[in-house]
This record gives sequence, structure tokens and C-alpha cells, in this order.
Amino acid sequence: MLLQMRGISKAFPGVQALDSVDFELRAGEVHALMGENGAGKSTLMNILGGVIVPDAGEIFINGRPRLIRRPVDAQAAGVAFIHQELNLIEPLSVKENFFIGRELVNRWGVIDWKAAADRCRRVLEELSIPVHPDDRVADLPMALRQMVEIAKALAFEAQIIVMDEPTSAITVQETQVLFDLIGRLKREGKGIIYISHRMEEIFQLSDRVTVLRNGRYIGTRPTAETTHEELVRMMVGRSVPARLKKANDGPGRVLLEVRGLSGNRRVKDASFELRAGEIVGLAGLRGAGRTELLETIFGASLLRAGEMILDGRPYAPRIPRDAIRAGIAYVPEDRVRKGLFLDLDVKENVYVTAAELQAQAGWIRERGVPERVHGLVEELKIATPSIRQAVKNLSGGNRQKVVFAKFLSTGLRVLLVNEPTRGVDVGAKAEIYQVLNRLAARGVGILMASSELPELLMVCDRIIAMWEGRLVAAFGREEATQEAVLHAMTGGTRE
Repeated sequence: MLLQMRGISKAFPGVQALDSVDFELRAGEVHALMGENGAGKSTLMNILGGVIVPDAGEIFINGRPRLIRRPVDAQAAGVAFIHQELNLIEPLSVKENFFIGRELVNRWGVIDWKAAADRCRRVLEELSIPVHPDDRVADLPMALRQMVEIAKALAFEAQIIVMDEPTSAITVQETQVLFDLIGRLKREGKGIIYISHRMEEIFQLSDRVTVLRNGRYIGTRPTAETTHEELVRMMVGRSVPARLKKANDGPGRVLLEVRGLSGNRRVKDASFELRAGEIVGLAGLRGAGRTELLETIFGASLLRAGEMILDGRPYAPRIPRDAIRAGIAYVPEDRVRKGLFLDLDVKENVYVTAAELQAQAGWIRERGVPERVHGLVEELKIATPSIRQAVKNLSGGNRQKVVFAKFLSTGLRVLLVNEPTRGVDVGAKAEIYQVLNRLAARGVGILMASSELPELLMVCDRIIAMWEGRLVAAFGREEATQEAVLHAMTGGTRE
């Protein structure tokens, strides 16, 4: 056995994060670790990585006990991490990021940058990553940054590789490169702990699945002998429906009309209607123009041609503030960089947008704010010990709910949502779907972009397929199937 973690326990003030958890990893296998946000996955992996010291338990690597108390102990034991939130220093070059903290030095004790560049180049070439060692990380797109993070973890001869949501920011083609790499690492006898909320990846890649819930070990299954439904029940303790039951009687009046809209080069002649109480999905491959279309409607990207009508009146935002004042909100894909102030608390994040709109002569009125924020926290079921809790300490699903909460006190009429459940667990996904459903029941029109077709099929009243910047097909709730939508969004035509 390559790795054994036995009886691992860890408590934080008021929370038993792990309660005598067992986990094992064989050489040459991909072992998926699953559970809702807050189930204990991150705590268990942080203990393996030396970030957190356990209260009890033992770790064995290749049958020998290992004392891991610091990250350097984990590196020495052959453990490497690929994190969901990239651990790169953007102003530095790729090669500097590769070797920071573990610099290659010559016999005079000076950093050997030539040797560093040579090793960096070899790893990048082996992984077919089109990046030069001297490229500055800040100049790379998000997908290439993710691949650099993977290459950085593999630059040293790790035997145990932990991958936390490694495909969350890369394209379909880059995902296949990663999967091919994982297959090669398996053949080399390396063990991979794979953490993902995407079920299709779990069934495609993993050999076994271990599920945690509320800090406890629930069970381990050979992947080939389990099902999606069984894993969901193990994770959340209940079944999750395949299609969301609508909370309203159907869409109402036309709320937003888009006619011949063109923005940057990725949005071309888009026309559609969004009705009150309706959830319309945008399906498309990465690069099809979904994000650019949402940002153009929100005023974050330049409108070059076409027109928009909001509630019967012309609507042409110059900046996002114009959209917010008109009752249009945008929940971005990258909530960490674009949707939240991580160091501020829940109250400050929730009320920041409404406070700006309601400020008089530059003054913000605090009267009644805590009560309104408490109401939103309760309504959206945001799991936080206090509205004074820093948002950076919340789970991914609860952070996303905070983004939703920001706009619920701003006269919301149209909600634009981009990848609403990216990086959150099955239980949190179901809760976010219910939030969208309740908003639609109030008459809010929702335009939702997602790269997960099952998500669109579950939630949406209609689905519009995008391909190369154009809206190419529309499907009603009853006629939408995964095969039909996928056919359209990959350039096929409807019969």
C-alpha cells in the first residue's frame, strides 16, 4: 500500500472536522475523495500536506510511519499538491514559480537559473504546455496558469499527487491532455488522490471512491461497482432529483429583449427574449461566447451593434453600475476575483452593492442593515457562525450564496449567472438550484451560462446553444436532451 491514513481526527473550536477517518491509496491507482463542502476533504488533505497537525491518527507511506508536521515534510515524503485556487505568484516567471522555496543552487551556493530553466523546459515539453520558462505568470490566460500549476507539482519526483478540482479552469482539449497525463502517471506506479465534484470525471478516471460526510468516513467503493445515485446518497444522506420541480406556473411577460447584439469578436448578432420568471440556459463550449454575451448585457464589455429592451424601454449600459441601477445583476464565474471581497465579512460583502446604490451624499445608512443581512443569510441558508465571519473562511458553496445575496436587496429584475455551481459539492448545488428556482418564482428573469449540460437540463425552462459567438438553436424544456443540445453547441444543425 502506497499510503495509509488511520484514525485521523482533528477538532477546531466548536467543530469536529474529522472523526477517526481512514483513507488509503495504492500505487498506480486514481482514488477519488468525495463529499460535500465541509465534509472534511480539505482538512484530511491539509494534514497529509503538513499544513494542519492532526489531534490523533497515523500516516504510513510505503508501509513506514511518517511524521508530517510541515509542508516540507510532505515534500520530502513525496507528496505533491495541485490546488483548485492556483498557488502561483503572478509577477514572477514560470521557472521562478517552479522552484521558489526549493531553488537549485550550484557549488558556490548561488541559484543556478540555467539548470532551473532547463528542468522547467523539459517538464513543460513533456506535458505539451505551450509556455516558455521565462514567461511571466501574470501574462498567461487562466487555463495555462492551471497547466503550469500541474507542471510545477510534477517538476519533482512525487509518488503521491493530490489533485483538487484540476479541470475547473481549463478547456475540454486541455482536460484531455490532463487525463492522458494521469493515465501515464498511473502506469508509472504513482498514486493520485483526485478531488472533484464532476461525476463524469470520477467515473472516467478513478479506480476507487471514498466518501466523507460531516467529518466521518462513510465508505469506499470500487468505481466500476457503484452508481451516481449511490454516491450522491452517501455524500448528502438523501437523493437529489434529476430535474428541478418548478416553483411557478410558467414564464410571464417579456422582460429583456436582445436584438442583433454584437460585442467583441466572440458575440455576433445575438437575438433572444427573456421572460419574467423564466430560467434560460446558455450552452456552449469554452470560447463560444457565453461569458462575453453576459458581460455585454451587464455593461462590462462594449456593445458594438444591436439593441436591448428592458421592460419595454431601451437599455444600453455603459458600465456595470448602469446595469445594477436598472435591476440587472451578474454573478461571475470567478467569484474569488470578481465577485467577493474575501477579507471582508459576510455583512460587508452582502450589503456593499445596495449600500452604494442607497448612499446619500456619500453617506451609508447602517440602520437596519444587520437585520436585513441576517434575513438573507437565513433565506439562502448560508452556513456561517456569524455575519461578521470573513468570507474567505466559508466553503465554496456558501461563498457563491453570498454573491447571490448581494443583489437580493437591489430591486433585482434580471439575473445573469455564469457557472453558478463551479467548484461546489452536490448538496450545495441542489441548494443553489433552489435559490434560482425561488428567484424565478418571484418573477426574476434568469439567464444562466453553464458548461455542465446536466445542470442546464435540470434547472432551465429553455436552453439556447451557442457556437462560435452565435446563438444557433433553442430548445424547450421538454424537447431538450443532452444529445440534441451537444449536437448544436458543437456546430451541428437542427433538422
